[in-house]
Amino acid sequence: MSDKKVTPSEFEEILKTGNAFKNFVFLTSNGAAPGSYCGLSKYDFLAGINSLDSVEATSNSLEQLHQFTERNKGKWMFGFLAYDLKNEIENLNSKHTDKLNFPTLHFFVPQIVMTSQAGVLKIIDQQAQTIDEFKADDVELRQLKQSYPLELTPRFSSSEYMDAVAHLKNFLQNGDIYEVTFCQEFYNDAAEINPFETFIKLGIKSRAPMSCFYKKDNHHIISSSPERFLCKRGTKLYSQPIKGTAARSASAEEDDYIKEKLLQSEKERAENMMIVDLVRNDLSRIAQPGSVKVDELLGLYSFKTVHQLISTISCEVSSSISFTDILKATFPMGSMTGAPKISAMKLIDEFEKTRRGAFSGSVGYIDPEGDFDFNVIIRTILYNAQRRYLSVQAGGAITIQSDAGSEYEESLLKAKAMIDVLG
Repeated sequence: MSDKKVTPSEFEEILKTGNAFKNFVFLTSNGAAPGSYCGLSKYDFLAGINSLDSVEATSNSLEQLHQFTERNKGKWMFGFLAYDLKNEIENLNSKHTDKLNFPTLHFFVPQIVMTSQAGVLKIIDQQAQTIDEFKADDVELRQLKQSYPLELTPRFSSSEYMDAVAHLKNFLQNGDIYEVTFCQEFYNDAAEINPFETFIKLGIKSRAPMSCFYKKDNHHIISSSPERFLCKRGTKLYSQPIKGTAARSASAEEDDYIKEKLLQSEKERAENMMIVDLVRNDLSRIAQPGSVKVDELLGLYSFKTVHQLISTISCEVSSSISFTDILKATFPMGSMTGAPKISAMKLIDEFEKTRRGAFSGSVGYIDPEGDFDFNVIIRTILYNAQRRYLSVQAGGAITIQSDAGSEYEESLLKAKAMIDVLG
């Protein structure tokens, strides 16, 4: 292991080096560690490069993942979970066409792990002690194509989206559900982008604390996510759902007004609190009795482009409980489904026009001590370079108080950073 201060040029070298491999992940808190989000972010960034062992599954996924994590205990593991894992956890299906073709899950043990804490770079590896040594031995950096401006096509017209919201509100009025997260896709089916360059641009624009770049062969997850799905520290498990969004203003006075309006909004508060109850219920399935608690309710957090309401729920878990058992109890995250979760997921499959795939899934790591941290795949560009298919999905929570026009505008707000970056 070697420790030294990381320079901006080395920061880009890490990304360029990793991007040249078939398996590469880069997770960054964008300066959020260690103060915000209850100090849960341990690192400025984490990078996993090249694969020594991996698992990719489209069926029997959790069993394959369990076998993988068991044989690799004590090692760093990185991976992603697609939303469609829900079909194996519950008796559900996803009927829409999937043009991105991500697997249900993919995890790998990297050959080299790079971390940064307080600006100090740590390289963890059996074979290489420096970036240059690793790069020279294993990879020749190649030039990537430059990105050009893309036009994205929405799956819904504004009237179609608002009509779907009106239909969903009928289910709310009948008491079938209390809340449902409804999303739409913006896509380009002839896209050529430089994924690494796009990630850099998106990071500069958003500075989100759960951002990631994930490459598996021709599949890319380019994410500016602000949301944490699950984090484990010792025997304590945390979830931090986001519900409640407002666009920021360049005027400090107006920005303060927007924050206060968001914090006092009856609708936004209700959305958040319903998901808090859902998360408490999910965690109670695997928690030590009486240990589930709400650490922070309706915390107001400000990011570069939006304000968000974030709550923190925690519990104690037995040291013997497995990662896959935790997933069975909690996945997919309630903030991306609604409540009750199964009823909401059925309506999502019925009314959305796109199979979610990796969107509203999760990317993260498991460290050698068994601690882990996983985000929610939102505010994300998904890209299949082989098929040249690019997708951005966004939406919001529909409740009985929702106005269809406002919900449509919120979906555009959440997609704006990605659409702007793509040109």
